[in-house]
Amino acid sequence: MAENSGDNLRPIIIIKRKKIIAAGHHGGAWKVAYADFVTAMMAFFLLMWLLNATSEEQRQGIAAYFNPGIPIFTENGGGAGMFGGDTVHSEDTQTDVESGTVGEQAEDITGQDGSTGTSPDDASDAQFADVENMFRGNTGESWVEDPLLQHVSTRVTDEGLIIDVFDLPDSPLYEPGTNQPTKKMFALLKMISRVFGSVTNNIAITGHIDVEPELDGGPDGFALTGGRALIANAIMVEHGVDAQRFERLTGASNRTPVGEDAPAYRNRRLEIVLLRSDRRN
Repeated sequence: MAENSGDNLRPIIIIKRKKIIAAGHHGGAWKVAYADFVTAMMAFFLLMWLLNATSEEQRQGIAAYFNPGIPIFTENGGGAGMFGGDTVHSEDTQTDVESGTVGEQAEDITGQDGSTGTSPDDASDAQFADVENMFRGNTGESWVEDPLLQHVSTRVTDEGLIIDVFDLPDSPLYEPGTNQPTKKMFALLKMISRVFGSVTNNIAITGHIDVEPELDGGPDGFALTGGRALIANAIMVEHGVDAQRFERLTGASNRTPVGEDAPAYRNRRLEIVLLRSDRRN
């Protein structure tokens, strides 16, 4: 009896088997890929809409916001330029440019030992970019209200930084047929004077109109546009610009339109040029 009782006390062993169920053929990764695809398509169509809904100047402003540099618009050929149809690469027509630091002399591109330094072109265009950004509001400064900025466009040429101040269809900058500026023109010239106070370059002003006025006792086109340049000069001097910086004041009448496809009001403009200081005459 004692021997048999020991056999009955053997431990009971329980074996648990896990049943493995195979995963399905399709996981959730396709959802992530599909979401990325939908996001990319939305961004693409948004880009297409923005390209169609914005003007060229607005697109340039957007590009300048994301790019610290600015596009350079070089004027070559054509009789409207300061070189009368020649380019800066012509044999008898060459220009130098200014240093990017106000009041300092530009360094030679190549030193005496043949080493290459910073290009004066790059330095000058960088300074012009800073001035352009002031007009575009990219520096955090709010120089003028947005409706006034619609009258201004800027571009860099071989001559310098050109600021075009032009009429809008429902917003003229001069009293019709006169050289009397409106309040908006006074505000724009005051703003330009403040911006030009940050540099020392010389200045040139040229007045333009779209059509030659009929002579019924009033001034002709050259007298009218020349008078507008003179008055702009006086207003800018009154607001702190040194009178010695003005290199030329001219009236071009309707002889140099912006372009064949440009609207008429776009040619009613005052062209103010911040000249490259180291150019050769």
